[in-house]
Amino acid sequence: MASRIDGRGSSVSGETMLRVGSNVTTLDDLARLCLTLGADAVGELSDAENALVPDAESPLTAVVLARLRKTIQRGGDPLGDTYCRLLTPADRRPLGQTYTPAPIIKAMTAWAAAQGTPARIVDPGAGSGRYLLAAARQFPKASIVAAEVDPLSALMLRANIAVNGLQDRADVRLGDYRSLTLPDVEGPTLFIGNPPYVRHHQIDAHWKTWLIETARARGFKASQLAGLHVHFFLATAQLGRPGDFGTFITGSEWMDVNYGSLVRQLLLDGLGGESVHVLDPTIAPFADAQTTGAITCFKVGSGPTSMKLRRVDKVTELGALAKGRKVSRQRLAESSRWSVLTRVSPKIPQGYVELGELCRVHRGAVTGANAVWVQRRDGIDLPASVLFPSVTKARELFSAGERLASPIGLKVVIDLPVDLDVLDGDDRKQVDKFIRNAKRHKVNEGYIAATRRAWWSVGLRDAAPLLATYMARRPPAFVRNEADARHINIAHGLYPREALSDRVLDNLGAYLRTAVSMDSGRTYAGGLTKFEPKEMERIVVPTVAMLEAGVVA
Repeated sequence: MASRIDGRGSSVSGETMLRVGSNVTTLDDLARLCLTLGADAVGELSDAENALVPDAESPLTAVVLARLRKTIQRGGDPLGDTYCRLLTPADRRPLGQTYTPAPIIKAMTAWAAAQGTPARIVDPGAGSGRYLLAAARQFPKASIVAAEVDPLSALMLRANIAVNGLQDRADVRLGDYRSLTLPDVEGPTLFIGNPPYVRHHQIDAHWKTWLIETARARGFKASQLAGLHVHFFLATAQLGRPGDFGTFITGSEWMDVNYGSLVRQLLLDGLGGESVHVLDPTIAPFADAQTTGAITCFKVGSGPTSMKLRRVDKVTELGALAKGRKVSRQRLAESSRWSVLTRVSPKIPQGYVELGELCRVHRGAVTGANAVWVQRRDGIDLPASVLFPSVTKARELFSAGERLASPIGLKVVIDLPVDLDVLDGDDRKQVDKFIRNAKRHKVNEGYIAATRRAWWSVGLRDAAPLLATYMARRPPAFVRNEADARHINIAHGLYPREALSDRVLDNLGAYLRTAVSMDSGRTYAGGLTKFEPKEMERIVVPTVAMLEAGVVA
């Protein structure tokens, strides 16, 4: 019978599949088969592995066994395929066992090969060994270390290692990757694999404590809501040494969710993030888990000035994971949602960059009660030091034209200091009276006020040199803020990442007024077009040099 590629990328002969399928019908049968293939010749079996092996021999004939060995030697994984057939995804979910297709493994090992030659290969959740064996073939002189918590998976791994003749290079550790220790080795270590996909409610409390304390020791915060892949990134940072490198495929939610902030911090400080490749959901990188995949490449100990990010629509587009749009370290550090940064931009012409490379875009503060915090200057009895002329309506920017030249006509936002003790005498009396009145109106009980560091302190940002509207039935207004006005959440402030001359700021504003259309934003029912801060940062603008030279079109 002709051979075929199964749904997970293994090359398996049809006849061998038929014989294996009809004769290996239980986990006991699979354990017997692993022993027949030589699992006990790879290191010393643990008590947990020995307990799985029945006394009887495998029911497969010598002919089928020979074909099975050839399939494994060609890179197939019939043992893993059989395991997935015997156990449903629900059965495998507690251990987070998902199996990766061969084309993804090929792309990840190709990236590793482009980084150099490792002395050692480590797979943090080896399963039946798809990654470990592919990397071992790619790097024939490297030792291999596999961490695996499931005894039957460890038996499959040992059997695959034995059939490939790699037992002299292999060290299989039945145990948790977070407890793994590695001896010193001459040369770099490659970390590669598919960390188990386990959600936080299935993780033991002592490991959650380990995550919090280990992250804290590195100066980072961690959340007990983190999935197991977050734990494995941290464990890798602990094990790795400068010069080591690695690539993992995981679910992609760590790019956006709060508990994923630890991974984002590690990639910018310690793990040395190189690139992230987000797989389109239609690719279904894990046949038995409904999640979007992300391949992350890193070089331990490096301090990246930028990382490459991209979305991939087809596995055939992965290549050697060398492509991607460079995003600066500063921009990544400021962003709490990295997936937004993977969205495809129009092709950027030479001499142009994204606005986010020049400026951070921040929405204005939310007061929580404009009727209290936003007042006319002549209608409130408070010291001038807590009254800030501010743009509080979008029409103020639309009517300003190119420049907001004066604060005259603007309302003020009352922004009290967090520490009221800095106010003296009459100023403190006026503020205390205002606070008592605000409390009578239960302003302090509102959601926004209650979540602030001090409920009475709005926390206005500094004045931005450029202000922009962000939601209207017309293109946004971009206005030079010569009045040094503050802004609340009806506008965005554009804050230069480095000092820009007035000429550059003027020309940047002029360019944005002519170049940005409603098509650049997100349109909602009723015709409203909205620009979120990160979307506005994706607008393509001339470089500083071009703006200085007066290029605004």
